[in-house]
Amino acid sequence: MNNNTHTSNVANEKKVVNSTIFGAEDYELPVVCDIDILRTLIRNKAARVVDVRKEEEYKQGHIPTAVSIPLAQVLSKDSPEGIVDILESIGVSDNLPVIVYDDTFGALAARVAWTFQYVGHTNSSLLEVTFSRWKDLELEIENQINTYPRTTHHININQEMHADVSYVENAKESTNKILVDSRERLNFLTEHIPGAKNIPYTMLGSNGNILRKPDEIRRFMENRGLSPESEFITYCGSVGTLSGLAYYALKLAGIKNVKLYAKSFREWKILGKPKEEFKDANYWDLSAE
Repeated sequence: MNNNTHTSNVANEKKVVNSTIFGAEDYELPVVCDIDILRTLIRNKAARVVDVRKEEEYKQGHIPTAVSIPLAQVLSKDSPEGIVDILESIGVSDNLPVIVYDDTFGALAARVAWTFQYVGHTNSSLLEVTFSRWKDLELEIENQINTYPRTTHHININQEMHADVSYVENAKESTNKILVDSRERLNFLTEHIPGAKNIPYTMLGSNGNILRKPDEIRRFMENRGLSPESEFITYCGSVGTLSGLAYYALKLAGIKNVKLYAKSFREWKILGKPKEEFKDANYWDLSAE
């Protein structure tokens, strides 16, 4: 890999990138996009790169051609129409490859990528590393603010990847539907949705990558007696960031049927739904291996 660093000397210069993208819609992204693939797509102007960090962090430096779409902006417009408006505003048509990254071990990027896929932009992927790791590898960085001509994007809701509170309530009574709590072990032990299994988000990343290799993720599942043939529903504490990462970990491991309960445990508690806790938890319960 060529690690030559290229950093723009013109801070925050506004740059409109040519919207003519040759062959972009022919490339189908994997669940997680590796660095080499992304760099090739960038060179060919064949993808849209989305930076979901805070805007001030984006302005200090970002991956070349990236646009700034902070997670807060996505959450504030968290309706199909609002999300599609965001996609259209950054020049994303129905099939254009979109790669999302953050600097928060992939959790924020996962929530945004999942949201794009939920409204119908299936060709979305997570970058395999965080921005800090990208910098550590001395890869290209720029400061300029990128904008793109507005385009049109259709809404095509994918209900197969979404779970609401009613679905979760019914699922916890089913033997072939597994709830996965992706919070840290102590939070899980304190209280969780009855019947949920714990796969802490802290176990999902490794060696500078936001997610481990598929076989390692499958090993975690085997250790918990979780069948890959089951349907999985991931949740976390509030808005579906940590559980978004767990969602993509399961997809990377080859699980076909995965849903995200995006409103997560926060909504569950607000609605007064039943909770389970380990009142007699001891030190050894903190081990998730």
